[in-house]
Amino acid sequence: MIVRHPHQPDWGLGQVQSSIGTRVTVNFEHAGKVVIDLRQVELQPDFSH
Repeated sequence: MIVRHPHQPDWGLGQVQSSIGTRVTVNFEHAGKVVIDLRQVELQPDFSH
């Protein structure tokens, strides 16, 4: 799934690599791999790609 981080638009598009519980690992265009806790941030799906 392709997502965007609502508070870090400069990270660009991110591709979800894995999901375990409430934690997802996302590989962003300009920030690399980031582990995000979905209890803290609601990632936005990007269906245009």
